[in-house]
Amino acid sequence: MKLNIKPQAQKFLADKIPTGSHVILTTDDGSNNYSSIGATCELADKFQLIIVNQPDTKFSTVIENNAGYKMNMLPFEEYLFGNGLNLDFSHGALVLGDNGGAMDRAVSVVDWRNVTKETEEELREKMKRIGDQIC
Repeated sequence: MKLNIKPQAQKFLADKIPTGSHVILTTDDGSNNYSSIGATCELADKFQLIIVNQPDTKFSTVIENNAGYKMNMLPFEEYLFGNGLNLDFSHGALVLGDNGGAMDRAVSVVDWRNVTKETEEELREKMKRIGDQIC
């Protein structure tokens, strides 16, 4: 899998993601540990770049890119992306697209390098608290 990070996106990301960082490209739909959404109402229509300290073995598909990031994704998310995968910066936001057009016009960048993962109980309580606000 290849991701072309366009010059405007590289310029925007330069202040957020150091060159050589471990980065995960994934959905923000409740389907993985890095998602803050706890329901499937957003299924595969929001994407995020997650900065991590070390590779997450679940995210084993390598994404070649032209920005020098060590980037990976979940193998079962490969079907979401077509040929010509690219990341651009337009109108103040990161835009993920492929030859079929834009997939997400507001890709988020989340820094997990200093985050302590929530326990199952903490997650459950959080979902009870915000569950009716996320869909």
